[in-house]
Amino acid sequence: MIYGSIFDLIKGEERLKKIEKILSKTDFWQNNQNEATELSQERGLLSNQLEEWHRYKNELEELDILTKLAQEENDEKMIEEARKDLLELEKEIKRYELQTLLGDKDDKRNAIVAINAGAGGTEAQDWVEMLFRLYLKWAESRNMKTKIVDHLAGDEAGIKNVTFTVSGPYAYGYLKSENGIHRMVRISPFDANGRRHTSFASVSILPEIEDDIKIDINEKDIRVETFRASGPGGQHVNKTSSAVRITHIPTNIVTQCQNEKSQHRNKELALKILKARLYALEKEEQNREKQLRHQSQKEIAWGNQIRSYIFNPYRLVKDHRTNLEVGDVDRVMNGDIDIFIDAYLKWLQN
Repeated sequence: MIYGSIFDLIKGEERLKKIEKILSKTDFWQNNQNEATELSQERGLLSNQLEEWHRYKNELEELDILTKLAQEENDEKMIEEARKDLLELEKEIKRYELQTLLGDKDDKRNAIVAINAGAGGTEAQDWVEMLFRLYLKWAESRNMKTKIVDHLAGDEAGIKNVTFTVSGPYAYGYLKSENGIHRMVRISPFDANGRRHTSFASVSILPEIEDDIKIDINEKDIRVETFRASGPGGQHVNKTSSAVRITHIPTNIVTQCQNEKSQHRNKELALKILKARLYALEKEEQNREKQLRHQSQKEIAWGNQIRSYIFNPYRLVKDHRTNLEVGDVDRVMNGDIDIFIDAYLKWLQN
């Protein structure tokens, strides 16, 4: 819900009062623990959103008064300061509006991101590295923390696949827009004849599962293998088999982690990713109709991409779900993807 009007504000405050009245009953907590937990989370979200709304409203009113005063006194310096403050506030409000579109219970969670090279050989592996850099830049711009879980370097250049976590408020909610096949078209620096190549990479986004969600895994259903962690070029970075690969036999889901020094820690993280993938699978089955409508993760090849990045013969980034086009490719590749996230979240509301 976007509190852009007095009507929306009133609805939000009425909902908050209703929730607080329900949660004030002691027997409700005792008899409805799951519902009470969900309502408590909704209360926290509503409180934060309404508090932000009031803060922005007050700041706009103060800036309005300041601007009028500056104009009356013909104070150019004060007018310029008010203009800069207004532009900064406008950016904050846009981010606030974007966050209000994140209503799914998983949206507030941290994200697990996996990028895999598809069709295109070395060029596709270089594309994975470019996308990896893009998301690191985006996370940095939002003061979110990233941590590599698994990394397999390309044979000649780039990265075959990489898995990493993004930790910060609503990391999953924002990044879920990136789930799918990403296509790049450019003159390949790896082609001696300077020909144009088309490359693909898949980006998988999962919510990081914490203790509030129970995913039971039977020990008999998993196969745990250990191997030596390797660095760039395939060389071994340690002499012990600290890396861990886990296969979930019923679903054939495979997860692995090799970036921690401890085998125990690698196993812990690999299990965490497995739980996230099983949770996503269960959630997808429960919402199959909706998933089919917005399905975006298919074969890593031409025709299934959610977004195309064209570097040659012209420069354009196009999202094929929302039809949004951006001509400044360099800006996008430096992590400025909020415009695509915003368009996707609004598209989901349709």
